[in-house]
Amino acid sequence: MERKIAFFDIDGTLTSEIDGSIPDSTVQAIRKARQNGHLMFINTGRCFQNVEPRFRDIGFDGYVCGCGTNIYCDGKDVLYHPQTHETIMTILAVARQTNVDILFESRKEVCFDLTRPLNHPKARFHYNEFIQHGYDMPEDLENPNFFSDKFVIWYEKPEQLEFFRRTSDQWFDCIDRGGTFREFVPRGFSKATGIQFVLDYYGLPADNAYAFGDSNNDLAMLSYLKNSIAMGNANPTSLTEMVSYVTTNASRNGIENALKHFKFI
Repeated sequence: MERKIAFFDIDGTLTSEIDGSIPDSTVQAIRKARQNGHLMFINTGRCFQNVEPRFRDIGFDGYVCGCGTNIYCDGKDVLYHPQTHETIMTILAVARQTNVDILFESRKEVCFDLTRPLNHPKARFHYNEFIQHGYDMPEDLENPNFFSDKFVIWYEKPEQLEFFRRTSDQWFDCIDRGGTFREFVPRGFSKATGIQFVLDYYGLPADNAYAFGDSNNDLAMLSYLKNSIAMGNANPTSLTEMVSYVTTNASRNGIENALKHFKFI
């Protein structure tokens, strides 16, 4: 059997769109695909420290994290591209100037700028969620040893985003995550570049690769491969028009059904 490789987004793809749980059918299908000799990878905007143990415990051959800025293959750290402290301090300054809520992410930690109250309810939600997870979030961002790989912001008015991007666009691509939430990834990196790095690492052709996603954050990898799979719960729904196959919802055995369709299992 020809060896294939699959790349999975996390939220809304590996997890149920209803309650964020991981369907048992998803776990068993991924494990069965690996038993059949295929490679299984997470491909996520999350940095590695935020890939929770419940995902790692499924069993994967590797991880493309931080939108292609940090890659692990067979337990080895094979690519890492952090930002400099100076660049992050420039971003921090403009975040404070525009009064947006900002979350910095790296492979070791996540942290909010808490010099001001968090304004956006979603920012406060994620902060409390990280506290519940027991994450150690540093608050001394001016520390010379602090740096980040990527970041997200929440804003209230369009002019805040416009002013912020006059600075951020020098170094980062802006991904529209819906509403007033934006993700910023270093230029030259994406879920698609992460896929190509892994394909080169294993010497596999793109025709053997399959990408699974459910949101705009996955557009780079879904448009990169001809074998692209959108979950039935994809949002925006227009994503389903850009892929080669639409499976059922994540909560309705979407991963298992797609892996069966493409003969991974």
